[in-house]
Amino acid sequence: MLHRIWLGFFLVAFASALYQWLGQGDAAVFQRIVAALFEMAGLSVELAIGLIGLMAFWLGVVAVGEASGLIAALARLLSPLFTRLMPEVPAGHPAISSMTLNLSANMLGLDNAATPLGIKAMKDLQTLNPSPDVASDAQILFLVLNTSAVTLFPVTILLYRAQLGAPDPAAVFFPILIATSCSTLAGLLVTARVQRIRLRDPVVLAFLGGAIALLLALVAWFATLTAQELERQSSLLGNLLIFGLILLFLVVAHRRGVNVYERFIEGARQGFDTAIGIIPYLLAMLVAIGALRASGALDLLLDGVRHLVNLGGWDARWVDALPTALMKPLSGSGARAMMIETMNTHGVDSFQGRLAATLQGSTETTFYVLAVYFGSVGLRHTRHALACGLAADAAGISAAIAVAYWFYT
Repeated sequence: MLHRIWLGFFLVAFASALYQWLGQGDAAVFQRIVAALFEMAGLSVELAIGLIGLMAFWLGVVAVGEASGLIAALARLLSPLFTRLMPEVPAGHPAISSMTLNLSANMLGLDNAATPLGIKAMKDLQTLNPSPDVASDAQILFLVLNTSAVTLFPVTILLYRAQLGAPDPAAVFFPILIATSCSTLAGLLVTARVQRIRLRDPVVLAFLGGAIALLLALVAWFATLTAQELERQSSLLGNLLIFGLILLFLVVAHRRGVNVYERFIEGARQGFDTAIGIIPYLLAMLVAIGALRASGALDLLLDGVRHLVNLGGWDARWVDALPTALMKPLSGSGARAMMIETMNTHGVDSFQGRLAATLQGSTETTFYVLAVYFGSVGLRHTRHALACGLAADAAGISAAIAVAYWFYT
């Protein structure tokens, strides 16, 4: 599907350019498109090289966290919840461990580690599936939780904001946390309704009740703050939590006899390969989106939506970040490129730039995850997986827009 979307960007850009030239008399449109191709190609390399140090640092921290045992402890903590949400999975089955490790990696923003763990979890669940080509309830719920998983530390988004010059990259920390929490809760509730999962179990209620109570308490506290104080407190707590996590990993690992310096160096070595490895994907999407905007096609789409919003008498600033929301369920690299393009056009700390970052962190790539995870075990009939995943996406995107107006205006 992604290759069709990518090709479609160029075809739409060409058609729009022909319209601008033949219909509007704009003979310079092709010059702008070619210039945009070169500009985006340079930007993709510039961003990736700039990310090397930041990526190496975070991967070093994660290596220390793994050595400390805290990441594995988080997985064990979540295990009782899964045994109740997925009653067909026996306690102690390898799928429980794989799922909890996958979701723990997602929570910590470890995209590269989460995918192979997710595929392993899906394969483990397939061993319990009585119909090998039809997705089981457990597989569907796991996919929905994966595509909407709460991201406690949206590291990649913070890295891009830092690279694009944001003086306070963590300013979007709590808006993303609220939006992604809404996405996960909506995905769980919709899937539970379809599968008739018993959510009144004491353990489930304890987990969900605790998470919801914490989120509501956070929202209630933020509601008492002025706009200026809201931004200050959000920034303070976001940076404090990130640095606190780093310090926690270091201290616990040291107390367990780990050479934290050497462990950090080992993890950091992966940063160069990771940052350089994203260049082709980032390049492909940025040049396509650059051509789309330079041709006027993206502006035509956004102007149409903006006109409808204005007819309703609503504020239309969120429309400029809409491409990130539309691309997110389809492609993570595409949505990332849309986010960067919005930040680059409107400013990394503009309302549109911050909203694009919040949208990027609000949910996951439903179609991509469904294709990769279900495809890895040969599932052809997805049943209600797509509908439940898109319901979670819609909730996350709506929450991101709402929280952006709360925090950024």
